[in-house]
Amino acid sequence: MSSRQPLIGLVAQYNSENPHRYFIHRAYVQAIADAGGVPLIVPPQQAEQLGAILSSVQGVVLTGGVDVDPIRYGEQPKEGCGEISPLRDELDLAVTAFALEHDLPLLAICRGIQVLNVSLGGSLIQDIPAEVNGALKHRQQAPGWYGTHDVDVQPSTLLSGILGSGGLRVNSFHHQAIRQVGQGLRISATAPDGIVEAVESTRHRFVLGVQWHPELMAERCLAAQAIFRHFVQAAAVQ
Repeated sequence: MSSRQPLIGLVAQYNSENPHRYFIHRAYVQAIADAGGVPLIVPPQQAEQLGAILSSVQGVVLTGGVDVDPIRYGEQPKEGCGEISPLRDELDLAVTAFALEHDLPLLAICRGIQVLNVSLGGSLIQDIPAEVNGALKHRQQAPGWYGTHDVDVQPSTLLSGILGSGGLRVNSFHHQAIRQVGQGLRISATAPDGIVEAVESTRHRFVLGVQWHPELMAERCLAAQAIFRHFVQAAAVQ
């Protein structure tokens, strides 16, 4: 076991509003630092340079952002599909492939859980309000630190080992979600309307995807803190 603080790669965010910038929300950096990790922003790079960066980290966080291009899971874009970024898709999928191949601990948040699922052959609901009858409001109009709907954590999962099984209140800032679960993933939490809220790998030591944003809740929520703490602890074990 390593006694040093693990280096954690945070995948850079990008969108059309900031076409000349790669950026990261402060909350990701703070949550990793508070959990005992050393955050490192991972920008788009050529394959060789990206590989060098990823070879130096002990864990990876897939961050939130724009929609995944439906072509990545064999669909045409529907009316409710939002902004896509080919550059971001390429980066996220490359980072995910590296992490899975090298069994790097991986925490996939919001868009990240969708990328993780697609990378393993799964598909997405392109727009929840248009495609899911009776769906909850998954794009809240409330502060990011505030949980607006419940999720049910399944027993005997990695997530229940972190949080315990049963109910959990989470925030919600998405309009897409997992439809068909990717190979080697299992569902570890769902919302009351059936939307998948967390998945995890059955083949890796720590690969967890959550549809909510625990980094925005981490300053006030013990459950959110626990997710980052267990992730960083897994990264510290080499």
